[in-house]
Amino acid sequence: MSILLAAAAAASAAQLSTDARSAIPRDVQQLVVIDYKVMQNSPAAMDLRNKVTPPELKQLEEALEKSGLNDNHDVDQLAFALFRESDAKEGEGLATVGIAQGQFSEQDVLANFKKQKIVAATLRTNKIYPLTHSGMVLCFVDASTMVFGRKEAVTKALDARDGLAQNLLSNGSMMSEMQTVDSSPLWSILDDKGTQVMMKSALGEAGSVTDFETVRKRLQGSWYTMDFQHGVKFNLTVSTGDAFTAATISSLMSAGIMLRKMSGSDAEKLALSDTDINSSAGQLNVHFASTDAQFSSLLQSPLFQSMVH
Repeated sequence: MSILLAAAAAASAAQLSTDARSAIPRDVQQLVVIDYKVMQNSPAAMDLRNKVTPPELKQLEEALEKSGLNDNHDVDQLAFALFRESDAKEGEGLATVGIAQGQFSEQDVLANFKKQKIVAATLRTNKIYPLTHSGMVLCFVDASTMVFGRKEAVTKALDARDGLAQNLLSNGSMMSEMQTVDSSPLWSILDDKGTQVMMKSALGEAGSVTDFETVRKRLQGSWYTMDFQHGVKFNLTVSTGDAFTAATISSLMSAGIMLRKMSGSDAEKLALSDTDINSSAGQLNVHFASTDAQFSSLLQSPLFQSMVH
């Protein structure tokens, strides 16, 4: 499921508070965080947002407008986490929870809920409010942090925050990845399973070869950042743990780009030509840059979309 939302034009960081991190369950497959406050400053960022905004965010925005919370002015950072539920059976899908940070007029929102005769459900000390008929719920965990999503996912997030289940703070590998990217306006981190899915999609036909299956399980994690200041910049790092795996994945990705260049449009060929791939010290590094004018056509590049889903 695509959960890439939008990006910021300024160089401010999209960092999560400790309260926000504690409301994310430990077994996160992918976490995406954006500086939501300043994204409207960039036409390229808005173009990206409009094309790839997931249904969950669209539903949230509509519900927030009706609730009295102005998402464009009150929300500073927005995060989406895809996580595996501890009681889920093998092969079942992921749950998604959203975390919003900002300066919320909580009392005004609650007054509007009361006016609409919206009644909260109580979970321990938490008040969970249904958001109209969207099927989503919202809970203020403190004055500057709220959790939203489907009720089941929000309940799991509140269990993590309240200490009834492990949360992101106890996931050492993901916390380590976060430290390398959370000074960026948009960033994402993926665990080993998320990285394997992403790379399989990014490689396309090249991902079907035996070489990929040989190294797939050695992919340990990955992280990427995007910046929309002075054009569009995308940087992806995949951690493999050894030079052989990194070099193999680099070769496969280069082969995949060559295959896509043969069948892609002129815009896609330009995008792929502007993509730099290399490996070093057990890591695969992918760098991409374009001008704002080129970016709208580059959004359709299969390689680009597969990397940032």
